[in-house]
Amino acid sequence: MNKEEFLNKLRANTTQQFDMPDMNINGIKYEDTVAQFISMTETSGGKVVNAKKDDDLNAIIRAAYPDAKVIASNVSGIDASLNPDTVAEAQDLNGTDVGVVNGEVGVAENACVWVPQTMKEKSVCFISENLVIILHKSCIVDNMHNAYKAIRMTDYGFGCFISGPSKTADIEQSLVMGAQAARSVTIILID
Repeated sequence: MNKEEFLNKLRANTTQQFDMPDMNINGIKYEDTVAQFISMTETSGGKVVNAKKDDDLNAIIRAAYPDAKVIASNVSGIDASLNPDTVAEAQDLNGTDVGVVNGEVGVAENACVWVPQTMKEKSVCFISENLVIILHKSCIVDNMHNAYKAIRMTDYGFGCFISGPSKTADIEQSLVMGAQAARSVTIILID
C-alpha cells in the first residue's frame, strides 16, 4: 500500500472531524527584559559586556581575551586574522581562539541568541575556543514565541540559537566545558 492509498483509507473512515484549537499563546513577559536576559546569560555560564554604540569593540574583545592569537570574523570593523567568508574550507578555521559574530535576536527567558549564518563557513560559531556575539539591546525579546516571529532567514538558509558555552556532564557528573563548541561565550550588548 502506498502513501496515497493509506491516506485515502484514513479519510474514508474518519467519522468525526475537529477544528484546530486556538494556538494563540501568550508567552512569558518580563518587567525588565534586558536585565532578565543578562541574568539568564550569566546563569548559563556566559558573560555579558555592556557597550555604547561608539565603543571600540576590538578593545572590548581584546580585554575579554587578552591571550587570543587568532580571531575569526566577518563582522565589519572587527580586527580579525581570519575571515570565514574567505577561507578555502571550514578546517582552515581550526585553531581559532575567538570567533566574533553578530546576533540577531536575544531571548530573555533562556538567554538564547539567534545567530543567522551570514558567513560562508558557519563552523566559526562552533570551532572557536571562545565566541563573542554582538547583540543590540533593542533586539532582545521576552520569549521564544516572539523570537521565532522576529527571525529573518538569510541567503544561506541556516541559523542557530546559542545559549552560553558548550557544556556536558558524563555519567560520573563531571562537567566539561567546550565539549561540542565554544568553551566561553561573551555577549557584547550594545545600547
